[in-house]
Amino acid sequence: MPAVTVDNILTLPRVSQPLPETLSRPVLSVTTAPQGHEGEGFPVRRAFAGVDMARLDPFIHMDQMGEVEYAPGEARGTSWHPHRGFETVTYIIDGTFAHEDTHGGGGLITNGDTQWMTAGSGLLHIEAPPEELVVSGGVFHGLQLWVNLPSHQKMTDPKYQDIRSGEVGLLSSHDGGALIRVIAGELDGHQGPGITTTPISMIHTTIAPGARLHVPWREDFNSLAYVLSGRGVVGPERRPVREGQLVDFGAGGALEIAADDQQDSRSPSLEVVLLGGRPIREPVAAYGPFVMNSRAELVTAFEDFQAGRLGVIPRTPRVRPALEIAEAMAKGGHPGHDVL
Repeated sequence: MPAVTVDNILTLPRVSQPLPETLSRPVLSVTTAPQGHEGEGFPVRRAFAGVDMARLDPFIHMDQMGEVEYAPGEARGTSWHPHRGFETVTYIIDGTFAHEDTHGGGGLITNGDTQWMTAGSGLLHIEAPPEELVVSGGVFHGLQLWVNLPSHQKMTDPKYQDIRSGEVGLLSSHDGGALIRVIAGELDGHQGPGITTTPISMIHTTIAPGARLHVPWREDFNSLAYVLSGRGVVGPERRPVREGQLVDFGAGGALEIAADDQQDSRSPSLEVVLLGGRPIREPVAAYGPFVMNSRAELVTAFEDFQAGRLGVIPRTPRVRPALEIAEAMAKGGHPGHDVL
């Protein structure tokens, strides 16, 4: 799991250990993400399945994409599709993804990079493995998170942030047992590069076998932890967790997560994504690619999409659907189309 790492974690700034009197957040639930397929058929785990949306607020949806090793011609992405009313955050841990939207955003992201797209009033976009990955095959692993926007910002102009791996805030736990990557928001006063419309924190931490992560957490934020790989325990109750499980924590000012002493050979450490945000506490009407506040707003979003008001696919798009490339390969032809 490449993401971002360092040769010597002890050279990094350290996160303060919470004071003894600080209440550690209890575990309210542990749910297991079901597996499915998205877009043209790439495998995902639905991280938030079965969790009350009020507990997730301000988050709407999250998929763990992969981890999968593609053979030549197998890599998949999405076709062109619309969004309105929220932000998509695509974090690539291993592999490469290409993105293009009708508002001018786009690029390639690879090990540890993040694409932060504010759909706002609406746009069309496509996400796909680049041609070379489709042709050669290879490892692909990442996350896509949907962050809600409050009603007064749902129709804001679309925008795009390209967060490179070298910009991610790198920290150490107080004892050096965990590497902490702050992608957006802050932890213990240490800021990440992502500029968030809705106040949130997004953090990827690697906890060494037998180590314990004990960090302060904003009391006005909710708190979720998703296990990418490995095994461990969470909360003061030391509740067991494993790969593909989501932890919903209760109220408090600190988080506790510990890695088991023994990990699987394919997962030498406990890899966890921490999410927290200030709840918006507004009605949510979500259907397909739109997240609004009412059914009437959803109807308007579909009408605007059908009328072409969310954008028009470019005549010469820079990103080509992976399925189209794979079909050309199957026919014995050369895909012959450059991507971003």
